[in-house]
Amino acid sequence: MIQIKNMMKTYKLGGETVHALNNVSLEIKKGEFLAIIGPSGSGKSTLMNMLGCLDRPDQGSYFLDGKDIEEMDDNQLALIRNQKIGFIFQNFNLLTKLSALENVELPLIYSGVSAGERRLRALDSLMKVGLKDRAGHMPSQLSGGQQQRVAIARALVGQPSILLADEPTGALDSKTSREILELMQELNELGHTIILITHDLAIAKQAKRMVSIQDGRLQENGGDFLENLAIH
Repeated sequence: MIQIKNMMKTYKLGGETVHALNNVSLEIKKGEFLAIIGPSGSGKSTLMNMLGCLDRPDQGSYFLDGKDIEEMDDNQLALIRNQKIGFIFQNFNLLTKLSALENVELPLIYSGVSAGERRLRALDSLMKVGLKDRAGHMPSQLSGGQQQRVAIARALVGQPSILLADEPTGALDSKTSREILELMQELNELGHTIILITHDLAIAKQAKRMVSIQDGRLQENGGDFLENLAIH
């Protein structure tokens, strides 16, 4: 499903060149549940942006479902993000003036889906995360865990093949974090490919496969490299 080869990304910071990604290669198969773990500044957010088609590498290749991402223009990339990738963020990113249902409907509005179908699909997504009975609630009326479930429902509503989760439990307590991880494991069992970005080893271990990143370099399963990570 995903094949990244020799990917490079550098930034200039105060006259210094920072290798955010340094010759990164990675393959992710359909239906995997992969955790990418690393400390702050390791390059994991940069890699997430590449995987989510939010940024382009300086060098290297990225094939998604056999298609070369580098050959796509901005409109084509926007279509990929809308149809193939569901994003889940640490801070939920819900619009406070919209109900749970309306927040979940948003990606379908951008896709041109009719109002009636939007409502049906949004309600179905909320049902999958156990919140159909909270469809009319505003974000302020929901707990942190419920807000993250709404965010997951929003990610699911476009029926994407990939869920890209950036520190999805970072703003939650330990009990709620376990519940969200259990939900993600259930979604994986239903066939969703899940890529989880985290700095927390305990969270990463809930995935079926783990890679570590530090100083822009990736290592499968971690080994001694993972043991020496300065996890913050």
